[in-house]
Amino acid sequence: MARSEKLTALKVERIKEPGMYADGRGLYLQVTVNSRDGEPAKSWIYRYMLRGRAREMGLGPCHTVGLALARDLALRQRQLRLQGVDPIEARRADRARGALDAAKAVTFKECAEKYMAAHKAAWRNAKHAAQWEATLATYAEPLIGALSVQAIDTALVMQVLEQEIAGAAGKSSPLWTARPETASRLRGRIESVLDWAKVRGYREGENPARWRGHLDKLLPARAKVRKVEHHAAIPHPELPELLTVIRAQEGTAARALEFAVLTAARTSEVIGARWGEVGMADKLWAIPAERMKGGREHRVPLAPRAVEILEEMKVERSALKGQEHPAAFIFSGRRMDEPLSNMAFLMLLRRIGRSDLTVHGFRSTFRDWAAERTNFPSEVAEMALAHTVGDKVEAAYRRGDLFERRRRIMAEWAKFCGTVKPEPPRKVVPFAKKA
Repeated sequence: MARSEKLTALKVERIKEPGMYADGRGLYLQVTVNSRDGEPAKSWIYRYMLRGRAREMGLGPCHTVGLALARDLALRQRQLRLQGVDPIEARRADRARGALDAAKAVTFKECAEKYMAAHKAAWRNAKHAAQWEATLATYAEPLIGALSVQAIDTALVMQVLEQEIAGAAGKSSPLWTARPETASRLRGRIESVLDWAKVRGYREGENPARWRGHLDKLLPARAKVRKVEHHAAIPHPELPELLTVIRAQEGTAARALEFAVLTAARTSEVIGARWGEVGMADKLWAIPAERMKGGREHRVPLAPRAVEILEEMKVERSALKGQEHPAAFIFSGRRMDEPLSNMAFLMLLRRIGRSDLTVHGFRSTFRDWAAERTNFPSEVAEMALAHTVGDKVEAAYRRGDLFERRRRIMAEWAKFCGTVKPEPPRKVVPFAKKA
């Protein structure tokens, strides 16, 4: 029960009974029982009315704040009330400003590292995380990495996106126009880091890297400046001859590259293939969702030549203990416990004089062949390439008998790839008859 008498330092010291003890003008001594040791706990409370509602503001514990200081603190709160200021809201604002000032020491680079550490578990694979780190380290950190995250504004974001990038023949151009795909991803990543920093209390205000309604007023849309660059691909009539050359090459890279062509798979899918993904009896290669670009399992029907390549790899590694373990790589690199390098296929193409081609281009060759040389529906070829299904009705259709159709198209593709161009007939020159 509240009491009206004024307090003294001695009375504050002697009071043991729990309750609220008024000192006057809104200042109260609050006595409670400490749950840990049962001893009384004392603190100062300032009470006031705001818009017809009673509010309480803590002023600190008695062991730190004495009676004189408590009265002084209560006086400051009454002065704020005379100015129409809510003392509790004013203190919250002061604390927020203090936290923001402390956060000014947190740099953009530190926030980026913390953001990536918090989100890595949700990303598809280690490659995605590496791309995040490389993009920010290459283009953002040299310009804004050491700056306070609170200091990042629109002008600094524009400086990052419009930095000069060296091009061919010594010419340079802004990143946004020279590499629009990279610049767009960079902008999105900066935006994500700044959003994270704001939620964590390291910055306040609008996100200067936001696109819609902000940077879209300053920069042309990516589609307006994007240069369409097709992966270098070989025309499908020339493919069988090239594969004849590849088959003649020694080494794992040659077998893996031919396997990639026969399955129309991506480089990462082939070099990361493990024995546990392959069913030799069913002639099936099931690539798990975590290794697929679309995040869904992809079943690949294996044509006879593709199975032959796997059998060759088994024989080659038969003397190596554990190399057919489900977790072992089918196409291993120099060390048996690691896959081929991402550059192995390109180096092979360079050795045979076809550095003008890209591995991804063989997928384009397959698509052109399917469209020009077969009667298979386009969705069969698209599914064989593991392209993402965008339509729910189409997706439902594809869950039907499409796999058997894909088995047929891949068999036809392998048959085409194995076509050997016949040598031109030799001209027979008859010997002249002796007289």
